[in-house]
Amino acid sequence: MREQYRSESFAEDSLAADPMQQFARWFRQIAAGGMLHEPNAMVVSTATPDGAPSSRTVLLKMYDERGFVFFTNYESRKGRELAANPRVSLLFPWHPLARQVIVTGTASRVGREETAAYFRTRPHGSQLGAWASAQSSVIGSREELVRRYEELSDRYPEGERVPAPPHWGGFRVVPGTIEFWQGHENRLHDRLRYVREDADGVDGAAWRVERLCP
Repeated sequence: MREQYRSESFAEDSLAADPMQQFARWFRQIAAGGMLHEPNAMVVSTATPDGAPSSRTVLLKMYDERGFVFFTNYESRKGRELAANPRVSLLFPWHPLARQVIVTGTASRVGREETAAYFRTRPHGSQLGAWASAQSSVIGSREELVRRYEELSDRYPEGERVPAPPHWGGFRVVPGTIEFWQGHENRLHDRLRYVREDADGVDGAAWRVERLCP
């Protein structure tokens, strides 16, 4: 099982000065092209303090010059692991275009106002689901989960405002490195990585670009 990638050239002189600008450029191209069902799907990898890793796919909900934001149950496995070890990796696997973006950085919770504002944009059923699911915990049956949901649906019928759960909210990943991977023939892929040169992660950070062997 092998794919011979045939892609456009990707060189240093085509890069944006800032990696978030470069991410926005690629993301807009992919979203507009309609080649992927969910271009904002990304693999989030976390680890316990002693280094045991875990990965799962979540949806990117916003990004700007400060970093990448996703939302989750803070009591889930990833939420607990990020509380104990905020170092995280994100992977955007855009295979139909032979592209990947790999991010390493540090995650921290967004403010409650930002969480509440986003929660209000979610479909009513997704709002109820955030309350019904004690994410990553053991449950006896699917029927039990459905019963929780139905009880919440009776309590908060369609059209009634659902409060954001206190144990649910956003994480913002401030990147330390962002690698843009473009596949090419004969496995001579382009790998261009931005590396943050300041240590404190402030806005307006300086970046250097490295080319990596494929």
